[in-house]
Amino acid sequence: MLVAAAVCPCPPLLVPEVAAGAASELDAARTACIDALGVLAAARPDLLIVIGPADVDGRGPHPEGSQGSFKGFGVDLDVRLGIGGDSGASAERPLPPSLAVGAWLLARADWADAPVEGLGVEETLEAERCANAGRELAARAGRVALLVMGDGSACRTLKAPGYLDERAVSFDTEASRALGAADLATLNALDESLAYELKVAGRAPWQVLAGAAEGAGLSGRLLYEDAPYGVGYMVATWF
Repeated sequence: MLVAAAVCPCPPLLVPEVAAGAASELDAARTACIDALGVLAAARPDLLIVIGPADVDGRGPHPEGSQGSFKGFGVDLDVRLGIGGDSGASAERPLPPSLAVGAWLLARADWADAPVEGLGVEETLEAERCANAGRELAARAGRVALLVMGDGSACRTLKAPGYLDERAVSFDTEASRALGAADLATLNALDESLAYELKVAGRAPWQVLAGAAEGAGLSGRLLYEDAPYGVGYMVATWF
């Protein structure tokens, strides 16, 4: 059963070495993410699963010990998912960027409270399949916690990756409210086509979370919401 969840954004810029001179611009987001991980630790889970958007190569399960890298972003920095597992066995299938950011957050928070696994979710995965995946994850152990990585729209300003789209603010407002309230119905009803048009990387992972939380009776709290670089970033906890 799902006992706790943390929702965090997944831009590689969250890693100070990647952001370089602009690192301070995301200090508040980093602090909120670490606070959210504290909620997961307090729940004393038997298993932590990190979920994040992934392309074809990165989708699917990633065992503890899987490695990721930020070399593709110009930084010679490697990360490892959790502290256990066999890193050699997973070296040929690196973590997708979203899970690499999650692994970096866990290392920064000194996570050692439970075994850790990763799951890369295709951004276009249909809502019902997301919900089914979440239900399966919640049944994996007696006490399951999720670290859910994903961004909101990338169309909040003229300089945003997806340029300016007037629909972006309302989408992110609805999503952040639902994440802060643990509103499963609203998350399940997020428009898949609109999310794709607005380059929302978090839609599928959030809907996996909604499926996992069915019947768990969790409450939510929004810790952070902003749109630096024209991309919606939210941090929330469910407990």
